[in-house]
Amino acid sequence: MSRFVILLAGPIAPTEALRRAVARCRVLAADRGMTHAEPLGLEPELWVGDFDSASAELAARHPAVPRAAFPRDKDMTDGEIAIEEALRRGATDLLLVGALGGPRTDHAFAHLVLALRYAEAGHRVALFDGREHAVPLRPGETRLATVPGAAFSILKFGDLEGLSIAGARWPLNDVALPFTSILTQSNEATGAEVTVTLRQGRAILIAQASAEKD
Repeated sequence: MSRFVILLAGPIAPTEALRRAVARCRVLAADRGMTHAEPLGLEPELWVGDFDSASAELAARHPAVPRAAFPRDKDMTDGEIAIEEALRRGATDLLLVGALGGPRTDHAFAHLVLALRYAEAGHRVALFDGREHAVPLRPGETRLATVPGAAFSILKFGDLEGLSIAGARWPLNDVALPFTSILTQSNEATGAEVTVTLRQGRAILIAQASAEKD
């Protein structure tokens, strides 16, 4: 199986949709991301990291999971190590769980950058925490399943050229947007799918998993 779930330390909502998404996948956990294994009914095949944020109590609950320990002083994040290990094990499709939100904004930002990096290397990458799901945008057409009324945004990582959005309350047609524009913030899906076409640039499409308003 080439679809791997990477459990990261950000918060999740263990919804039925998330459980379905991770079912029948191979699983690796990065440090405190192991806390999501039990709520999702998963048993990772490997647990990696420097274990600076994983408690002894968490380790005691998973004695059978093989561990690969790394020094705290290193030039890769625990999540990056887990992704690289998944690729070594044959992953072509990556689902990052616990990659969004949380107490460390820099961690969430790093996960978005990693998603773009591995998508540009030719791997399928998605992020899902039960509340929001996201996919990197690459040149060409990208489709994301939605529900009517769900909020979505396009997070830019540079200037965009040739951006079109369909299936949205506020569509766009072949526009150029500078990095500093927030025009793509807080749009709304009108149906079961949002379609984004991009000619050039780096961005992430992120959407609510439901139309519920906070």
